[in-house]
Amino acid sequence: MTDVGPTEWGESPGVGPWQGPAPDDPRYDPALLADGDTRNVVDAYRYWTREAIVADIDERRHPLHIAIENFGNDANIGAVVRTANAFAVDTVHIVGRRRWNRRGAMVTDRYQRLRHHDTTADLLAYATEAGLTVVAVDNVPGASRLESTPLPRECLMIFGQEGPGITDEARAGAAVTVSIAQFGSTRSINAGVAAGIAMHAWIARHGDISQAW
Repeated sequence: MTDVGPTEWGESPGVGPWQGPAPDDPRYDPALLADGDTRNVVDAYRYWTREAIVADIDERRHPLHIAIENFGNDANIGAVVRTANAFAVDTVHIVGRRRWNRRGAMVTDRYQRLRHHDTTADLLAYATEAGLTVVAVDNVPGASRLESTPLPRECLMIFGQEGPGITDEARAGAAVTVSIAQFGSTRSINAGVAAGIAMHAWIARHGDISQAW
Protein backbone atom coordinates (compact mmCIF):
# COMPACT_ATOMS: atom_id res chain seq x y z
CA MET A 1 0.00 0.00 0.00
CA THR A 2 1.78 3.12 -1.22
CA ASP A 3 -1.05 5.65 -1.52
CA VAL A 4 -1.64 7.27 1.84
CA GLY A 5 -3.86 10.24 1.04
CA PRO A 6 -7.60 10.64 1.55
CA THR A 7 -9.79 8.94 -1.04
CA GLU A 8 -13.42 9.97 -1.51
CA TRP A 9 -13.46 10.04 -5.28
CA GLY A 10 -12.74 6.43 -6.24
CA GLU A 11 -15.08 4.13 -8.13
CA SER A 12 -16.33 2.64 -4.87
CA PRO A 13 -15.82 3.45 -1.19
CA GLY A 14 -13.12 1.56 0.62
CA VAL A 15 -11.14 -1.48 -0.42
CA GLY A 16 -11.82 -5.19 -0.73
CA PRO A 17 -10.21 -8.08 1.13
CA TRP A 18 -6.44 -7.96 1.60
CA GLN A 19 -4.55 -9.56 -1.28
CA GLY A 20 -1.62 -11.81 -0.43
CA PRO A 21 -0.20 -12.89 2.94
CA ALA A 22 -1.73 -11.07 5.89
CA PRO A 23 0.62 -8.53 7.51
CA ASP A 24 2.21 -9.52 10.81
CA ASP A 25 1.24 -6.30 12.55
CA PRO A 26 -1.09 -5.98 15.57
CA ARG A 27 -2.53 -2.74 14.18
CA TYR A 28 -4.38 -4.68 11.48
CA ASP A 29 -7.87 -6.04 12.09
CA PRO A 30 -8.23 -9.69 10.98
CA ALA A 31 -11.91 -9.20 10.13
CA LEU A 32 -11.18 -6.20 7.91
CA LEU A 33 -8.33 -8.02 6.20
CA ALA A 34 -10.70 -10.86 5.39
CA ASP A 35 -13.79 -8.87 4.43
CA GLY A 36 -12.47 -5.52 3.21
CA ASP A 37 -12.58 -2.03 4.68
CA THR A 38 -15.28 0.44 3.62
CA ARG A 39 -14.82 2.92 6.47
CA ASN A 40 -14.35 6.66 5.98
CA VAL A 41 -10.60 6.63 6.71
CA VAL A 42 -7.52 7.67 4.76
CA ASP A 43 -5.66 4.93 2.92
CA ALA A 44 -2.86 4.91 5.50
CA TYR A 45 -5.35 3.52 8.02
CA ARG A 46 -6.98 0.91 5.81
CA TYR A 47 -7.51 -2.39 7.63
CA TRP A 48 -6.31 -0.93 10.96
CA THR A 49 -8.33 -1.45 14.12
CA ARG A 50 -10.13 1.58 15.48
CA GLU A 51 -7.94 1.48 18.58
CA ALA A 52 -4.78 1.56 16.46
CA ILE A 53 -6.05 4.52 14.45
CA VAL A 54 -6.93 6.50 17.57
CA ALA A 55 -3.56 5.71 19.13
CA ASP A 56 -1.74 6.93 16.02
CA ILE A 57 -3.75 10.16 15.85
CA ASP A 58 -3.16 10.71 19.57
CA GLU A 59 0.57 10.86 18.82
CA ARG A 60 0.01 13.70 16.36
CA ARG A 61 -2.84 15.75 17.81
CA HIS A 62 -2.51 19.53 17.80
CA PRO A 63 -2.83 21.69 20.94
CA LEU A 64 -6.03 23.16 19.49
CA HIS A 65 -9.35 22.60 21.25
CA ILE A 66 -12.75 23.35 19.75
CA ALA A 67 -15.91 24.08 21.75
CA ILE A 68 -19.45 24.48 20.52
CA GLU A 69 -22.39 25.55 22.65
CA ASN A 70 -25.31 23.13 22.35
CA PHE A 71 -28.24 24.84 24.01
CA GLY A 72 -30.66 24.65 21.09
CA ASN A 73 -29.99 23.73 17.45
CA ASP A 74 -27.36 20.98 17.20
CA ALA A 75 -27.37 20.63 13.41
CA ASN A 76 -23.76 21.77 12.99
CA ILE A 77 -22.03 19.76 15.70
CA GLY A 78 -21.50 16.70 13.51
CA ALA A 79 -19.82 18.79 10.82
CA VAL A 80 -17.60 20.45 13.43
CA VAL A 81 -16.54 17.06 14.81
CA ARG A 82 -15.74 15.74 11.34
CA THR A 83 -13.61 18.79 10.52
CA ALA A 84 -11.86 18.64 13.89
CA ASN A 85 -10.96 15.03 13.17
CA ALA A 86 -9.53 16.02 9.77
CA PHE A 87 -7.23 18.55 11.46
CA ALA A 88 -6.29 16.23 14.37
CA VAL A 89 -7.72 18.62 16.93
CA ASP A 90 -6.98 17.62 20.51
CA THR A 91 -10.55 17.65 21.82
CA VAL A 92 -14.01 18.82 20.80
CA HIS A 93 -15.93 20.21 23.77
CA ILE A 94 -19.73 20.20 23.67
CA VAL A 95 -21.40 22.59 26.10
CA GLY A 96 -24.99 22.15 27.26
CA ARG A 97 -27.09 19.24 26.06
CA ARG A 98 -25.38 15.87 25.82
CA ARG A 99 -27.51 14.70 22.91
CA TRP A 100 -26.60 15.86 19.42
CA ASN A 101 -27.14 14.66 15.86
CA ARG A 102 -24.11 12.52 15.01
CA ARG A 103 -25.07 11.92 11.38
CA GLY A 104 -23.01 14.85 10.13
CA ALA A 105 -19.90 13.48 11.84
CA MET A 106 -19.78 10.60 9.33
CA VAL A 107 -18.59 8.25 12.11
CA THR A 108 -15.50 10.41 12.77
CA ASP A 109 -16.65 10.81 16.38
CA ARG A 110 -15.24 7.31 16.93
CA TYR A 111 -11.74 8.68 16.34
CA GLN A 112 -12.08 12.13 17.91
CA ARG A 113 -11.77 13.01 21.59
CA LEU A 114 -15.04 14.46 22.86
CA ARG A 115 -15.70 16.11 26.21
CA HIS A 116 -18.97 17.39 27.65
CA HIS A 117 -19.48 20.41 29.90
CA ASP A 118 -22.83 21.23 31.48
CA THR A 119 -22.28 24.98 31.36
CA THR A 120 -20.11 27.57 29.67
CA ALA A 121 -18.64 28.38 33.09
CA ASP A 122 -17.46 24.76 33.36
CA LEU A 123 -15.81 25.04 29.94
CA LEU A 124 -14.02 28.26 30.83
CA ALA A 125 -12.80 26.75 34.10
CA TYR A 126 -11.41 23.79 32.15
CA ALA A 127 -9.59 26.13 29.76
CA THR A 128 -7.99 28.00 32.66
CA GLU A 129 -6.85 24.79 34.33
CA ALA A 130 -5.47 23.42 31.05
CA GLY A 131 -3.60 26.64 30.22
CA LEU A 132 -5.60 27.28 27.05
CA THR A 133 -6.21 30.77 25.65
CA VAL A 134 -9.89 31.14 24.82
CA VAL A 135 -10.77 32.61 21.42
CA ALA A 136 -14.42 33.31 20.65
CA VAL A 137 -15.41 33.14 16.98
CA ASP A 138 -18.47 35.23 16.14
CA ASN A 139 -19.51 37.90 13.69
CA VAL A 140 -20.18 40.70 16.16
CA PRO A 141 -19.30 44.41 16.32
CA GLY A 142 -15.84 45.02 17.73
CA ALA A 143 -14.47 41.59 16.82
CA SER A 144 -10.93 41.40 15.47
CA ARG A 145 -10.33 40.02 12.00
CA LEU A 146 -9.46 36.32 12.09
CA GLU A 147 -7.28 36.85 9.03
CA SER A 148 -4.97 39.31 10.81
CA THR A 149 -5.14 38.09 14.41
CA PRO A 150 -2.24 35.95 15.70
CA LEU A 151 -3.91 32.84 17.06
CA PRO A 152 -2.26 31.34 20.16
CA ARG A 153 -0.81 27.85 19.83
CA GLU A 154 -2.45 26.43 22.98
CA CYS A 155 -5.92 27.55 22.08
CA LEU A 156 -9.58 26.83 22.71
CA MET A 157 -11.92 28.24 20.08
CA ILE A 158 -15.58 28.66 21.03
CA PHE A 159 -18.40 28.62 18.49
CA GLY A 160 -22.05 29.31 19.15
CA GLN A 161 -25.28 28.09 17.67
CA GLU A 162 -26.72 28.99 14.32
CA GLY A 163 -28.54 32.29 14.74
CA PRO A 164 -27.82 33.56 18.26
CA GLY A 165 -24.07 32.90 18.06
CA ILE A 166 -22.01 32.47 21.21
CA THR A 167 -23.38 33.41 24.60
CA ASP A 168 -22.42 36.61 26.40
CA GLU A 169 -20.71 34.46 29.03
CA ALA A 170 -18.48 32.81 26.44
CA ARG A 171 -17.58 36.14 24.86
CA ALA A 172 -16.78 37.66 28.25
CA GLY A 173 -14.52 34.73 29.11
CA ALA A 174 -12.53 34.91 25.88
CA ALA A 175 -9.19 36.65 25.54
CA VAL A 176 -10.26 37.84 22.10
CA THR A 177 -13.25 37.57 19.78
CA VAL A 178 -12.54 37.14 16.08
CA SER A 179 -14.77 37.29 13.03
CA ILE A 180 -14.35 35.97 9.49
CA ALA A 181 -14.16 38.58 6.73
CA GLN A 182 -17.25 38.53 4.50
CA PHE A 183 -17.99 40.38 1.28
CA GLY A 184 -21.50 39.32 0.22
CA SER A 185 -25.03 40.02 1.41
CA THR A 186 -25.49 37.33 4.06
CA ARG A 187 -25.16 38.43 7.67
CA SER A 188 -23.33 35.30 8.79
CA ILE A 189 -21.65 32.08 7.71
CA ASN A 190 -22.98 28.65 8.67
CA ALA A 191 -21.50 27.73 12.05
CA GLY A 192 -20.03 24.47 10.76
CA VAL A 193 -18.37 26.25 7.84
CA ALA A 194 -17.08 29.02 10.11
CA ALA A 195 -15.52 26.44 12.41
CA GLY A 196 -13.72 24.85 9.47
CA ILE A 197 -12.35 28.20 8.30
CA ALA A 198 -11.13 29.08 11.79
CA MET A 199 -9.52 25.68 12.35
CA HIS A 200 -7.69 25.94 9.05
CA ALA A 201 -6.46 29.43 9.97
CA TRP A 202 -4.91 27.90 13.11
CA ILE A 203 -3.39 25.03 11.08
CA ALA A 204 -1.91 27.48 8.56
CA ARG A 205 -0.14 29.26 11.41
CA HIS A 206 0.88 26.39 13.69
CA GLY A 207 0.51 23.10 11.80
CA ASP A 208 3.40 21.19 10.25
CA ILE A 209 2.09 20.87 6.71
CA SER A 210 4.82 18.36 5.83
CA GLN A 211 3.03 15.88 8.12
CA ALA A 212 -0.35 16.22 6.39
CA TRP A 213 -1.72 13.41 4.26
